Amino acid sequence: MTTDETTPEETADEAKVSAAAAANERRKRNIPVAVDRRRQNAAEKRRTSERRRLIDPTTCERDYSDDETLFMKAMERYKRENRRPFPTWSEVLEVLISLGYRKVADEEDLPGAKKDAAVKDAAKDAAAKS
Repeated sequence: MTTDETTPEETADEAKVSAAAAANERRKRNIPVAVDRRRQNAAEKRRTSERRRLIDPTTCERDYSDDETLFMKAMERYKRENRRPFPTWSEVLEVLISLGYRKVADEEDLPGAKKDAAVKDAAKDAAAKS
């Protein structure tokens, strides 16, 4: 028997192997799923979701005060006009000054900062001496 000749038994065995390989190929099969979540209208869900409208996901805040909104809009305008996606603190201060903010009161503790009484007293004494 030469290599070009095959018996009917060998041909049947090869057919079984290729059929088994095709049956195991998952990409070729259409397997039904219970719910195809991709077909649901995601845009509709976003529009009707109460949480999505009220909470800013970047800050987890519900509403901004008028001053906060004014400052954010001014910063966005500054960044866009000057092509500065990450402005320096000096530039932030320039934007604040351009909005009309001036230092008119004495310094206070930073929000959320916890200082010892001794540190507070030392800072007050230093401010009084200067």
